[in-house]
Amino acid sequence: MSWKTLDDMDLKGQRVLVRVDINVPVEDGRVTDTTRIDRIVPTVKDIQAAGGLPILLAHFDRPKGRVVPEMSLRQIVPALEAALGQDVIFLDGKYGEGVAAMGDGDVALLENLRFNPGEESNDAGFAQRLASLGDVYVNDAFSAAHRAHASTEALARLLPACAGRLMAEELTALDKALGTPDRPVVAVVGGAKVSTKLDLLSNLVEKVDVLVIGGGMANTFLAASGIDVGKSLCEHDLAQTARDIAQKAADTGCEILLPRDVVVAREFKAGAASEVVKAEDCPADAMILDAGPDSVAHIRMVLERAKTLVWNGPLGAFEIAPFDAATTAAAQAAAELTRDGKLVSVAGGGDTVAALNKAGVAGDFTYVSTAGGAFLEWMEGKTLPGVAALED
Repeated sequence: MSWKTLDDMDLKGQRVLVRVDINVPVEDGRVTDTTRIDRIVPTVKDIQAAGGLPILLAHFDRPKGRVVPEMSLRQIVPALEAALGQDVIFLDGKYGEGVAAMGDGDVALLENLRFNPGEESNDAGFAQRLASLGDVYVNDAFSAAHRAHASTEALARLLPACAGRLMAEELTALDKALGTPDRPVVAVVGGAKVSTKLDLLSNLVEKVDVLVIGGGMANTFLAASGIDVGKSLCEHDLAQTARDIAQKAADTGCEILLPRDVVVAREFKAGAASEVVKAEDCPADAMILDAGPDSVAHIRMVLERAKTLVWNGPLGAFEIAPFDAATTAAAQAAAELTRDGKLVSVAGGGDTVAALNKAGVAGDFTYVSTAGGAFLEWMEGKTLPGVAALED
């Protein structure tokens, strides 16, 4: 990897433009989850320790190039100040004057970049105006790196640029998982629909040794192999696509693992009556809502032989018990192997993070990415503009 980190930059006395992702959930003007804010603190503190002045650049929600008062970053300031343990200067205009007035130890936050249409259109003029505020550019927002926006792509080419602590940590973890991994490599891919993960599956069968498919996606693959999946969520129109992916896997030597047994129910609700049957014995009036215990045992056996795991998506309808059992059991097995130093485990995607948190093991994985779209596009093998700009 050919990008620089904070350690490669001389930051003393420099105005440092830091692209961060603090697009956090807010209710009634209060931040309800500070995870993304907490994760940028090391970068800000290290810039200050090196004598630099951090000027934070961020977006919030989707104002689409217009000023929308309820999407102002001003409401994020109290949570940001609590995380950093200091006051934050909020600049909603006259940026040049505000930055010029900063003193040692100060931190500034600019108003929502997406209030300006030039941000999402990657406008060179807007990027130039941002560049005029700083001496060095730091990207610490991997979760926005799949967007070619002014603050993630154009700006990186106008100033000496590097990755922040969070970005560097993420890129290092991802390279270890799919770039230059220890083999065997196992990928767990779940979720509702094959149609949303076609590029992902197509890329992974060329990169990994075993591909575990779960969730509603598995039903489509089971149906494509001639198994009746009853009333299960299933994209029957993608049967040939599923067969093509299976054939590509066979050609590349990647083993695809589908559920051997399944948990079925007649209704999808908490505590619904359910039973475990072989995958091929799903009743016509029932739906598959989770992988069964034999499937989990097989996944565990595969994980015990693996050196690297990449995980995106749950194995069943994990939001509702008892259909969270397979995801929880497999996640706990992966966590145990990681704790024992036998497995490098990298996971990402909104549902995945929620499932690992529910299983109580998110902290035991080698790395858990909070980046949704960027993590998925990286797994799909796509070039991320924000990362490519740092490498250039």
